[in-house]
Amino acid sequence: MTEFFRLPPSGIKVIIVGTGFGGLCAAIECNRKGHDVILLEKVAELKPLGDIISFSSNSGHIFERWEGVVEKLEPIIHHSDGLSFHDWKGNFATKQVWGDEKQWGRRINGHRGEIQLTVFEHAKARGIDIRLGQRVTEYFETDTEAGVIVNGERLTADCVFAGEGVKSAGRKIVLGFEDRPKPSGYAVYRAWMSSEELAKNERTKHLVNNGDSHSGWIGEDKHFLAAAIKNGKEFSWVLTHKDDADIDEDWQFPGDKEEVKRNLEGWSPVVHDIVDLTPPDKLVDYKLVFRDPLPTFISPKARIALIGDAAHPFLPTSIQGASQSMEDGVTLAITLEKSGKDNVPRAIRAYEAIRYERVHRAQMTGVTTREQWHKADWDKIWKDVKSLHLKREAWLLDFDAETHAYEVVDDVLKKLDKGVTVKTDSLSEPTPAATNGIQAQLAQEIDQLA
Repeated sequence: MTEFFRLPPSGIKVIIVGTGFGGLCAAIECNRKGHDVILLEKVAELKPLGDIISFSSNSGHIFERWEGVVEKLEPIIHHSDGLSFHDWKGNFATKQVWGDEKQWGRRINGHRGEIQLTVFEHAKARGIDIRLGQRVTEYFETDTEAGVIVNGERLTADCVFAGEGVKSAGRKIVLGFEDRPKPSGYAVYRAWMSSEELAKNERTKHLVNNGDSHSGWIGEDKHFLAAAIKNGKEFSWVLTHKDDADIDEDWQFPGDKEEVKRNLEGWSPVVHDIVDLTPPDKLVDYKLVFRDPLPTFISPKARIALIGDAAHPFLPTSIQGASQSMEDGVTLAITLEKSGKDNVPRAIRAYEAIRYERVHRAQMTGVTTREQWHKADWDKIWKDVKSLHLKREAWLLDFDAETHAYEVVDDVLKKLDKGVTVKTDSLSEPTPAATNGIQAQLAQEIDQLA
């Protein structure tokens, strides 16, 4: 029987809503720090849904601390050594190799649902109280507790983490009003499928017959990324493109292959073959939406915290959405540990102080990466093909959320005790201009999307 690391009981009771990676990580990390957790999920059964998801080295450290999880993930995750770039016509430009990043930590890329189920099973094995089929309709708080209305009943704890995504009902208590998603002006076609037919096709077999691979085709206002996984046995692809369609509260639909091909008119035959060989039932049309950057992640009485996409939705081109949601969970578990049961609101405020600037800076990378590709000038690129490479910066990727939180939490708590408003991972007291600067910059970037 596996022995799990766990600190002595803290007496702190936490309700977490949502079994995405933010919610699962928060639940596991709170359990590791000795807190009592109830994890609520609206679906009655967790199924391996979705397609490709990427975790960068900054979240690899988190996975490695969970006993046995990495060993279970190794057979199902992506193992190529880099990303090969082509222009939209299919001409090879450059390959970005990930080798130098190994010193920063483990990268974990694979099927969202399969990775999620592995982490879910780890949470269950730890004995966390996980309740499926629980629909949360309302959040509330007092000076002494917080809670949710779930399936019509009232459930309370010392604090609540809202981790059920951009539709979270927890956003209302934080903002004071309901905000609706906005179209970003872009959409993504996504697919995950067997690579059996690709292996028989002359133009696509090289993508799957030599093990895992990762390839990209870059054109004006579009990019197409494809990856073979599980030693080439399975395959996923995504096409990010301009989209003027309006959205409501549902923005994922079955995809139309003919519409995809119209978006790829004049593109490489390899890309067209990939689309042609995609089973229609494996194709999804996903409208990219955003919410306005939030002025805060926490409720007025500081007993409810937004985590993950509920607090800070990411564009896929950031390759950081899931990793940042995991960092949220790690940080909250530690601020609760260090602040204690009698000072839960102080811990929630410390979480925001530690995470606020870093997570917004990470959010902006989604915009800059997409624009780097979509506005690419190929006359210039052929003179410097490495300009296509993803920016892999140490401040973002060479980072361990647990180590960082332990390093800074005492200083943050001291500042909060002195009445200093802290919303920066630099721990310096921010001026109003500094506090608002990153919000204004991000809002300006987002305004330019529409």
